Amino acid sequence: MTIRTEFPHKITEIDDMGIPMPDGIRLSARAWLPQDASANPVPAVLEYIPYRKRDGTLLRDEMMHAYVAGHGYACIRVDMRGNGDSQGLMEDEYSEQELRDAEAVIDWLSRQPWCSGNVGMMGKSWGGFNCLQTAFRQPPALKAVVSVCSTTDRFADDIHFKGGTLLGENFGWGAVMLAYSSRPADPLLRNDWKGDWLQRLEAMPWLAPRWASHQARDAYWKHGSVGEDWGRNTVPAMIWGGWADNYMNTVAALVEHSPAPTKGVVGPWVHQYPHTAVPGPKVGFLQMAIRWWDRWLKGTPNGAEADPAYRAYILHSEPPNASPKHRVGHWVAEAQWPSPRVTAEVLHLASVRAGVSHPRTPVGYLGTEESKERWSLALSTPQHLGLETGEFFPMGLNAEMPGDQASDDAKSLCFDGDVLREDLQLLGAAELRLTLSSDKPLGFVAARICDVAPDGSSVRIAHGMLNLCHRDSRENPMPMVPGQVVDVGFRIDQMGYRLAAGHHLRLALSNSYWPFVWPSPEAGTLTITGGNLTLPVHRGADAPEWEPPLAEHARPWAHKVLRQGENRRYVERDLLTDKQTLVVVTDEGDTENLSHGLVSGESLTERWEIHPDDPLSARAHHVWEQRLSRGPWAVRTRVDAEMTATATHLRMTARLEAWEGDKRVFVREWDEMVERRFV
Repeated sequence: MTIRTEFPHKITEIDDMGIPMPDGIRLSARAWLPQDASANPVPAVLEYIPYRKRDGTLLRDEMMHAYVAGHGYACIRVDMRGNGDSQGLMEDEYSEQELRDAEAVIDWLSRQPWCSGNVGMMGKSWGGFNCLQTAFRQPPALKAVVSVCSTTDRFADDIHFKGGTLLGENFGWGAVMLAYSSRPADPLLRNDWKGDWLQRLEAMPWLAPRWASHQARDAYWKHGSVGEDWGRNTVPAMIWGGWADNYMNTVAALVEHSPAPTKGVVGPWVHQYPHTAVPGPKVGFLQMAIRWWDRWLKGTPNGAEADPAYRAYILHSEPPNASPKHRVGHWVAEAQWPSPRVTAEVLHLASVRAGVSHPRTPVGYLGTEESKERWSLALSTPQHLGLETGEFFPMGLNAEMPGDQASDDAKSLCFDGDVLREDLQLLGAAELRLTLSSDKPLGFVAARICDVAPDGSSVRIAHGMLNLCHRDSRENPMPMVPGQVVDVGFRIDQMGYRLAAGHHLRLALSNSYWPFVWPSPEAGTLTITGGNLTLPVHRGADAPEWEPPLAEHARPWAHKVLRQGENRRYVERDLLTDKQTLVVVTDEGDTENLSHGLVSGESLTERWEIHPDDPLSARAHHVWEQRLSRGPWAVRTRVDAEMTATATHLRMTARLEAWEGDKRVFVREWDEMVERRFV
């Protein structure tokens, strides 16, 4: 990692650039501009998110935007309406108002005297989503986007539902946004901060129940899903993803379907920008983004449009590790995607073949020949299966990535392949088909593809899941008819992986996956009588086919740590009740910004508890605290949120409190029930 302090352009910074919206609301932006931009206008690059430029994303903002601005761009980091230092109230994620505001910001930027008229848009996660969504609307001045860790389908591939299953993160993210958006503007920038803060708190939406109530792929989810009409994706796009993140599917989807010039890169990373992300290797994301901007915003003939369509890091077999700093592997480069170097190999599910055995968990067999004998295997897994699966979007090295899957495998229905005589390289999405019946109307199946080493340790390569109510249609789900045999199929997430000779492939099936998926209302049994797994076998070279630039960024922010934080992650088991609880403690400490004196800090405790035999015992309890201060001024907010369920309803409660100094100035409570129609 190289820290750059010298750039082709000297820059100036503006802490609070006001951008007026058509309805009179003022959005607050931080800007980095070349000092001579007024005399020599430059393209603008916009990042537009709700995560507070003054404190929330300041660390990464200063490393990225100063770097890009130093190469001849006006970098504009905007707080969304109702967040940070901007006026107005936030309604929801990716709302129509949010996207109209984005278009208005782009139009305003394009008309400034320091702007050449061309605008690019970039972002990760929320910002990666809305830059794709804004490009989908085709505002005239938007000429290119760089999107990291985003999605093309808000229902099928986001934090709310996956394969129609309700994700635990739906509740978790609702609690996050209640906490994040509860903080006020900085009094140094807003004299009206307190009145605005109280108005913001009063209007705060508790979004988790709203999201959970949309249990089919309806108009709510289709809004903002750019895969609804691939033909509208006409803005050149560079798309980034990470194998350790759950947004890896977007890259291949856009490269395959978008008519615009589109280039994709997937590395080993968690949910972070690739120049700072773990596991390594980190890459020169900023240099590559600038190359993209140079081509589409400045018209520089640098050949970026002729780069490989899809570049992916192939992970190599290594022992399980939930906090790896680096992953061994190599880069492949595909001129087109889908690639002619990927072929489909079908493996059939069967009961264990005579004379074949595997260590640890031999239950079923995965082979190239279809069984001529009829077979039947029951799938009924304990509710606490999944405690080793990790977070939906890991952020760092706090054991958030999948650990050794052997303990979950032992609770699952496993189909093991033969021990490999040579390496097996996979790139793409596997497809699973099952013939099954259910004894309950509601239920799901989760599938994990694992790399099993000779010592029995198991590494999750990829996973996927299907709510059985969605077996025929996401738009019109229907409960299962108990006892009725059906054929179902679903895609498992994209992967890039090379299994070593001497290892073997495992398909692990379960109908519980806590806390990744909220459990079904009844502990059911699936009876599986057939199926196959289609693997994307890659015939590429073992040697690296691409050498990315080394990671660089600008100087980090000037700060002082006032109180060190602490992170813990562990599993509790009550020996009297056998209740199992995943506990996550994240205390970020308190830090002073030496540029403007703002002290910020946050703390979180998550508890995910369940009894192995009782899906209705599932309980999620999150407590968030946010802190801001400067001298005698201090504010604090606390969110206490809980989710439980009955056989017929999901219940989500929340309590939001706010203090100015030692005085509590606000309290509000929510208690909402959501009917369980398909989950």
